[in-house]
Amino acid sequence: MYNVYAGGDEMLIDLIKLKNNLIEEINLDFKYSFTKEELATSELIKLDDVLVQGSITKDSIDELVISMTISGVMVLPCAITLDPVDYPFLVNIEGELTQIMGEMNEKSRKIENAIDILPIVWENILMEIPMKVVSPNAENIKLEGNGWKLITELEDHNEINPELAKLKDLL
Repeated sequence: MYNVYAGGDEMLIDLIKLKNNLIEEINLDFKYSFTKEELATSELIKLDDVLVQGSITKDSIDELVISMTISGVMVLPCAITLDPVDYPFLVNIEGELTQIMGEMNEKSRKIENAIDILPIVWENILMEIPMKVVSPNAENIKLEGNGWKLITELEDHNEINPELAKLKDLL
């Protein structure tokens, strides 16, 4: 790990030596755990020990290029029982740093000789959240009862409630 300050709500990377051609690359290799406050705007229950590995280099025209892998296990609520479900993820990021920051359309913390990559990590993790997860324990749960049943998106929704069918005659 070289000059990466991960903590609080930022992952600051010192770029001075890379920009001045004193080194050829900055290696990234650290873990980050997100706080409950950081997770409050997402569906995530828990996101600890996210592994960030990769490097930042310069290309032939002195643009900063990042090559990074983000991996870990996000904990999401089950779509049926709301029980926590572990969901492993792996994200690969490759590209020019200024372009990636521009695509995020985010006002991330930018310092002349340092960059905060936490917004890049966070946005890419958010894109990996599935629409729904179902706990393996939810397979044997009764999904209907006296006067009710769980309707999934795979079932036909053309069944008309007899109570509401009477309202149709009024129109």
